[in-house]
Amino acid sequence: MVHKVRGVVVRAKDAPATIETILVPDPGPGEALVDILTCGVCHTDLHYKQGAINDEFPFLLGHEATGVVSAVGDDVTTVAPGDRVILNWRAVCGECRACRRGEPQYCFDTRNATQKMTLEDGTELTPALGIGAFAEKTLVAAGQCTKVDPAADAAAVGLLGCGIMAGIGASINTGNVSLGDSVAVIGCGGVGIAAIAGARLAGATTIIAVDIDDRKLELARGLGATHVVNSRETDPVEAIRSLTGSFGADVVIDAVGRPETYKQAFYARDLAGTVVLVGVPNPEMTLELPLLDVFGRGGSLKSSWYGDCLPSRDFPMLVDHYLQGTLDLEAFVTERIGLDQVEEAFDKMHDGTVLRSVVEL
Repeated sequence: MVHKVRGVVVRAKDAPATIETILVPDPGPGEALVDILTCGVCHTDLHYKQGAINDEFPFLLGHEATGVVSAVGDDVTTVAPGDRVILNWRAVCGECRACRRGEPQYCFDTRNATQKMTLEDGTELTPALGIGAFAEKTLVAAGQCTKVDPAADAAAVGLLGCGIMAGIGASINTGNVSLGDSVAVIGCGGVGIAAIAGARLAGATTIIAVDIDDRKLELARGLGATHVVNSRETDPVEAIRSLTGSFGADVVIDAVGRPETYKQAFYARDLAGTVVLVGVPNPEMTLELPLLDVFGRGGSLKSSWYGDCLPSRDFPMLVDHYLQGTLDLEAFVTERIGLDQVEEAFDKMHDGTVLRSVVEL
């Protein structure tokens, strides 16, 4: 059976996102059909729209999603119809060299649905991050579904599917923030503020938020920052050092992804401290650092891809924190919108006036 549903599609580079009728097949082996409840509007969707990911248009946008499984392939045992799930783009294979050495969070062969969703004329769609959740239904690999407690607000916990998990994981998984640590986060968009929330969750006692926008700094303070620095007015390296006994922070997270912010992170950390890059640079950017400084300062320089998360481990744990009141995921939901407001949400993203717009279906 083929299901006709509405979905948000972009047909060409920088073309407007439009609502189209898409055809979604029933699940085959290893696949799951999911009725979408909510989906966050993420910068990655904007990058797809701009052609910055690849040129495999048309794209079916959306990936930060919560849904309910409506059908599964005959061989699927991990989820069943009726399960509330968060979708992820790290369906681990269990067989690659990373999985075999017990590090599935670095899986080199993550899985997506084999069958294609299409437009009515048969044109195959490329789903964003293998998900395509700005739609009433989507088809994914069963491993992309992580079962979670249905008591949680779908709009809030669905954000764990990408950006919020990336930030929290940058602190907890990649940065290994622990009790009593000092942490600085450069860039207070959704990912950066999530890194701040993750640092608080991990027990950091000094959490410094750095941005050029006072509105974002106030949001950061509300989600765990103990100090804020407007780097338009103050040198952030000197400010971070002054707030950490002149030593620098134990962990500094660059949630911007530019050479200048990375250098700030590098020099704002303590000796033998850790730098985590979670902001995504563009392909033209290069970095120059004195090699003697890299050697002499010691420590770790890390990149965080999806917060080094393992969805089956991390999503339920973070949903439990949300239900217990120790992680305020609802604070990341700036507005709840319909499918026909996605293009408008992209405009608001440019303005920096939202953490997340969330589509509710």
